[in-house]
Amino acid sequence: MIVDERYTDFINSLESVLSPELEELYGSSKRDNVPVIRRQTQSLLRFLMSMYQPKSILEVGTAVGFSALFMSGFMRSDGHITTIENYEKRIPQARANFEKFGQSERITLIEGDAAEVLKTLPDQAYDMIFMDAAKGQYIHFLPQVKRVLQNGGLLISDNILQDGQIIESKFALTRRNRTIHKRMREYLRELTHSEDFTTTILTVGDGVALSLYNAQQE
Repeated sequence: MIVDERYTDFINSLESVLSPELEELYGSSKRDNVPVIRRQTQSLLRFLMSMYQPKSILEVGTAVGFSALFMSGFMRSDGHITTIENYEKRIPQARANFEKFGQSERITLIEGDAAEVLKTLPDQAYDMIFMDAAKGQYIHFLPQVKRVLQNGGLLISDNILQDGQIIESKFALTRRNRTIHKRMREYLRELTHSEDFTTTILTVGDGVALSLYNAQQE
């Protein structure tokens, strides 16, 4: 927990209630240890979607489809979400959820490794990208993310503080987590130091980076 749990509980108590169907999906996902966006991250996404009104959204990391379904509830009427998932077990679950919620026409699920799928997507096709996949891969996805994101588009990167591990010494972590730690630090440095982005980092949920893409003209 990055922020004192008492503050988090209080803030969560003020949040808008999910629909019963979406609340059920959220609860079942938590019970099954499926990664879903946290309550505070939901609130941030609701605000950003309502303010920014993106037309074409790319999500990297579908899981069982909760976040895509959540965003679809605040998307403009002609908006569309494309989401990428590589875990075979969750793909049919996500498709079934999109069908159950009547969102199959507004949400397109692409199966496969995001590193490869991203290469097949059109240039500047999306005005918002929600990054919620394997944290150690964010830095590897970034070149293609920049290619498919429109100038002036918004990149939202979730889980960037790794439950607080990001500030720890690498020597306090397991060997596997050291690699993720190193790559996430590289990713955050790129977002905050590159002239291509204007970035702010928030201690919301497990940390969220909001990056406005300012493509440099050649």
